[in-house]
Amino acid sequence: MDAQDKATTVTPPDLSALDDEDLIARVADCRDKQAFEELFGRYAGRIKGVLVKAGAAPDEADEAAQEAMLAVWRRADSYDPAKARASAWIFTIARNRRIDLIRKRQRPEPDPNDPVFRPDPPPLADAEMVAAERDSQLRDAVGSLTEPQREVVRLAFFIGLSHPEVAARINVPLGTVKSRLRLAVERLRKVLGPEFGEGLFDD
Repeated sequence: MDAQDKATTVTPPDLSALDDEDLIARVADCRDKQAFEELFGRYAGRIKGVLVKAGAAPDEADEAAQEAMLAVWRRADSYDPAKARASAWIFTIARNRRIDLIRKRQRPEPDPNDPVFRPDPPPLADAEMVAAERDSQLRDAVGSLTEPQREVVRLAFFIGLSHPEVAARINVPLGTVKSRLRLAVERLRKVLGPEFGEGLFDD
């Protein structure tokens, strides 16, 4: 890479500290692909897991998750944070996609008692306040990390990549990934409690 190439290289912004509502707003306002990639990393795997747990076949759950996230991209401008939290809106879309897939394949009508079709109960005010405070603490704590530490936490914790996958994604040795992750988790536990980061270490 010559001097001119270096001068024109733009480092993509780190969006991991943004909350879901802000990411959806960026997708709606300017079709921000990096914001959508961050949302996809946060939700695609979770949607698939919820649907499989509710009885969907893995391939069906994967297809529904892909369809749901595509709908989030297309319909981001219809999201109203005053009416629902981003997670509730996204999982409602996912439930609807699964219903559509079932009907498209001419299967029997879904069981209305299937937990996946039940609306989420309205959260209690105290629970909402606790969740909001926890989210704020998490954003502040992650923001206090160094950039290399934030990167491995985002990939391992929020997206769910294994340590070797993280190492391959950012092109550093596996030992460096584990070292950065341990330092980051130690720092985050001081703010978020000793239970934070359980399951992040596979050794």
